[in-house]
Amino acid sequence: MIQPPNIKQGDTIGLVCPAGSIPLEKVQNCIQTLEKWGYEVKLGKTVGTKKDAFSATDGERALDLQTMLDDDNIKAIVCARGGYGMSRIVNELDFTKFNAHPKWVIGFSDITVLHAALQKQNCMSIHGPMAAAFNKGEVGEKYIQSLKNTMEGNATHYQAAAHVFNKWGTVQAPIIGGNLCMIAHLIGSKNAMETSGKIVFIEDVSEHHYNIDRLMIQCKNAGLFKQCKGIIIGGFTDMKDDASDFGATAYEMIAAHISNLAIPICFDFPISHGLENLAIKQGQIYTLSVLEKGVDLIEA
Repeated sequence: MIQPPNIKQGDTIGLVCPAGSIPLEKVQNCIQTLEKWGYEVKLGKTVGTKKDAFSATDGERALDLQTMLDDDNIKAIVCARGGYGMSRIVNELDFTKFNAHPKWVIGFSDITVLHAALQKQNCMSIHGPMAAAFNKGEVGEKYIQSLKNTMEGNATHYQAAAHVFNKWGTVQAPIIGGNLCMIAHLIGSKNAMETSGKIVFIEDVSEHHYNIDRLMIQCKNAGLFKQCKGIIIGGFTDMKDDASDFGATAYEMIAAHISNLAIPICFDFPISHGLENLAIKQGQIYTLSVLEKGVDLIEA
């Protein structure tokens, strides 16, 4: 896949809200940190605004994002917020100018839809921290630093502890993934993720346990896991009900759905809606080693 140029000192990073809204005061730490790192910041018109469940109307959000995609002076785009709304505008985007001058697009959650669209353009993007992550203080430093390292082209090496549900093995392959709900939502659309031959990572937030089961069944029935080379299970945080209501935890049901696969699988990897959310290059080749002692994910 095409890798956008690495970000360097003095480059301009655009900050935009193509889905949900975020108050302007909650992006100040993000702006200040990006500037401290040596970048210029350009705010989109949708940052700090609100319209119903979104940052602005569909047309306004699409135009703001399109402007950022087309602006050659902007070298990366950080989506300030996920939420909901990207799927309402993604088919309105024109990637012609973007493809001539690709740039890093950063975000997660609902932004999974945009990552999937960029994969169809054969372009890498970054699944990683958004504006709220910059408000976590010292405990969140590791995760926003992973974003800086990734944008600047420093090869990353992430580790995670061993987990009882892990399946051991080592594989090297391109990595894609994101929010489980959004990945399932894309099935059958022109932006459906093509997982064959890939390491696939998933995470989710604020779901009922039965819905995680339903989403896994949908993905499994659509063949999303059948030909993949490895699976990374991130955080499933802030569940809306107790596991006892369904009879299994999120990890237990996920493990049951993919236990027949003879590939490396790891659980509780630090990709999530919570504090632990490491930056991952969508489409980049990584080596995933799931061993008895723990997990390594190394950028090739």
